[in-house]
Amino acid sequence: MKYYLIAGEASGDLHASNLIKALKKTDQNASFRAFGGDLMKEAGASLFLHYREMALMGLVEVVTKLGTIREHKKACRQDILEWKPDVLILVDYSGFNLPMARFACKKNIPVIYYISPKLWAWAQWRVKTIRKCVKRMFVILPFEVEFYKQHEVHAEYYGNPVLDSITEYRMTPDKDGEFIRKYAAGKPIIALLAGSRKQEINALLPEMLAIIPDFPDYKFIIAGAPSITNEYYQGLIKDNPVDIVFNQTYNLLSHSAAAVVTSGTATLETALLNVPEVVIYKTNPVTLFIGRFLVKVKFFSLVNLILDKEAVKELLQENLSYDISLELKKILSDESYRLNMLNDFKKLREILGNPGVADRVATRISQIMK
Repeated sequence: MKYYLIAGEASGDLHASNLIKALKKTDQNASFRAFGGDLMKEAGASLFLHYREMALMGLVEVVTKLGTIREHKKACRQDILEWKPDVLILVDYSGFNLPMARFACKKNIPVIYYISPKLWAWAQWRVKTIRKCVKRMFVILPFEVEFYKQHEVHAEYYGNPVLDSITEYRMTPDKDGEFIRKYAAGKPIIALLAGSRKQEINALLPEMLAIIPDFPDYKFIIAGAPSITNEYYQGLIKDNPVDIVFNQTYNLLSHSAAAVVTSGTATLETALLNVPEVVIYKTNPVTLFIGRFLVKVKFFSLVNLILDKEAVKELLQENLSYDISLELKKILSDESYRLNMLNDFKKLREILGNPGVADRVATRISQIMK
């Protein structure tokens, strides 16, 4: 079969690449075409366009790039028509993927959605596109099954693919402490995860760097996003005493005493690697103002959403560097507070279930397509 996949950011690239590997096991004649990233290409997909061309976030930022987005949608539709896939697999990325679902539906191309867009958070009216155009929805958060049921959409949950990625990492651990010897300089590490898009890195990395003088006994290390160059980071880092590592996020987290994490999949990865964290978010003030009226959830981190409680502190927009310092000091010095957070992470792992998610979803896709 011919599979066309679309993923618009680093986490989607990772999970889509694992799904490609799993589909190869169930379909010996599989071929793959993708709008995605380097990991999908390494897994065996021919890459039509890299997601770095579309790494946008926030309402205002998207509006300013509407012309570019429109052109990429047009090119992607044409590429789908020319490649003639048997199925279109969409990974999150609702602003781009929901129009692609409508297009494929009109062209009688079956659509499977792997990793639901966060329609439960805002713009729930877009569920009608899922109901009309998507053959099967695979969700990665337990509460999403009930959300879709309420909107008359059958959704299936087979676990969260982050579990697969972390399990794979743990099979090849840094046993000899090479990472510590190279980067730690005899100090405990605090990891800085500032996101994967330039807009969020521009907004949040300076806030993270501002706390460094408050922790002279710790080593700060940035997890570099794969789509961002070292030169770009250096322009923001300037003279701050901080290192940056690429393609070693799990290794960095596994050797860290704590982490400052931008809201997104990384909050879940950090928790599943058992690293106490503080979650932060900052965006364009106009985007935030509009979002306060549209967003329908109590929390903005996946950890808290899944647990339905504030297991990790969420800091939003104002006074970030001051508040980050306060929370980090609490995590690092208050043993009871830290242990409570780690106990919540244990409950999180129990809720999410077992690894092997990509294999289970690939098996279901094969069954459905047959």
